[in-house]
Amino acid sequence: MFKRENILFAALSGIILSACSMTLPVHGQIQNSNETFNGTATGYMDGSGNLKITSTKGSTCNGDFVYVTSRQGEGVFTCNDGRTGPFNFVSTGSHGTGHGNLGKENFTFTFGK
Repeated sequence: MFKRENILFAALSGIILSACSMTLPVHGQIQNSNETFNGTATGYMDGSGNLKITSTKGSTCNGDFVYVTSRQGEGVFTCNDGRTGPFNFVSTGSHGTGHGNLGKENFTFTFGK
């Protein structure tokens, strides 16, 4: 049997850990195009995260990422219009810059305040 204190501790730990994330605004542009995008980047204490963006042409893209060093991360985007591609970024923790590919197109982005 689980003790009541153990169940309470497990529940509180889950609440505290789930609150340990940071969500920042994302802005970017497809190179040599008038297509821009906005969205959010959410990073978690375990070094993982997610980018969610919507382009001015109506495409939505999601990208899971991981930090490979304390300041650099990488991930892969998948969009609802069929485009996919890798991205990399450099972060100070509260803002940063990145670049990648969506299909055959290059893009750049910034995040944070």
